[in-house]
Amino acid sequence: MEGWQNVVESMDSEHRHMLRGGSVSNFFLRDSLTLCHPIFVGGLYGLMISVALLPLMTYGGLSIGEGYSQIGREWLFQMLVIVAITSILGAFSILISTIVKRPPARLVYIRRILFALPFIGLTVLSASIIDNQYGIILDRLGWFIYILPGPLWIHLSYAPRWRIIDRIDRGIEPFEGMKMTIYGDTKTASPESDFDLEEVIDIV
Repeated sequence: MEGWQNVVESMDSEHRHMLRGGSVSNFFLRDSLTLCHPIFVGGLYGLMISVALLPLMTYGGLSIGEGYSQIGREWLFQMLVIVAITSILGAFSILISTIVKRPPARLVYIRRILFALPFIGLTVLSASIIDNQYGIILDRLGWFIYILPGPLWIHLSYAPRWRIIDRIDRGIEPFEGMKMTIYGDTKTASPESDFDLEEVIDIV
């Protein structure tokens, strides 16, 4: 059986562009599909943002007289919680994608917003840790904005893409049960491209 990359390359340009995704998707999808499952990608995102929290938590802990060992334990616990949350959200996204069978969204217009949100969330968290007068509402808002971008990208774009590619890799018709295969088009594909796609699926 051909690899899924070869099958995708044989598709029409619109479906090929959709399944290739952007640079972030390509970074994960270059390795084993098992290792780049949305659960693991979500967990990796949680780990990355947890590392960024370490200097902030260290500053907050030292300012109230905590030792480095206590700060390390608190950070480790916080990291495990964040990784668990983002991994569970990744599992939820692939489950919803399997049920709904929707195509991956193209996040062209909100990509810059998603990229900026973790920095905004970290800024809000920094303000709440440095100055406690802002209260718990600002703290919760900071956490929400900080964690949101990764799970949102996985839910809207990565999990649906991974589901389709995984079906291709397993030799299953990738677009079975889907009412549309590309967002933004009045037709899923032209008759010619439908015919070409069927030929590709038969080859798998």
